[in-house]
Amino acid sequence: MDPAPDAGFYGPPRLVTHIDEGAINAVGALYEELGVDRGRTLDLMSSWVSHFTVPPEELVVLGMNDDELQANAAATERVVHDLNRTPDLPFDAQSFDHAVCCVSVDYLTRPLEVFAEVAQVLKPGGLFVCTFSNRCFPTKAIRGWLAADDATHVKIVRRYFQLSGGFDPPESDLRTDPYTDGDPLWAVWARTHR
Repeated sequence: MDPAPDAGFYGPPRLVTHIDEGAINAVGALYEELGVDRGRTLDLMSSWVSHFTVPPEELVVLGMNDDELQANAAATERVVHDLNRTPDLPFDAQSFDHAVCCVSVDYLTRPLEVFAEVAQVLKPGGLFVCTFSNRCFPTKAIRGWLAADDATHVKIVRRYFQLSGGFDPPESDLRTDPYTDGDPLWAVWARTHR
């Protein structure tokens, strides 16, 4: 709904969390379970917190707001970069063990290009993990996301992996208890081809 450049919208720092404590814990538990908390990991569309229970040895955070990235205590490297303006990632091929994108995949306007780039910067067999909830900035989320239900959100992200090339078949899961109050947390992930 808001076609203005993202740099203006994301200019003011927002040092808040966008999901509740239960969903945050689910993100950290998933990262630990899948092992993306080890090695050199890229956190795409990052902010002041990356939701790892224990951060990886090297955590490169890439996001829109330098103040938020500087506040991320887990980060070992910070890169300000607008993926909607330039989906190319400023990293060498096969330079990361894993990549994550937490509660931001719904803002990508060129998702297939970004996913293809992620496949390029990951080592063979590296995981790319996307987590998301039912909350967003509606003016910046893509229109198809806003028109879809939760099950369709999962299908959308699975298709990003399938259509971008470079990934094995994706897996997906609801990581929070559907019978309790709180933010739901879905995850879709896949490995790069070995």
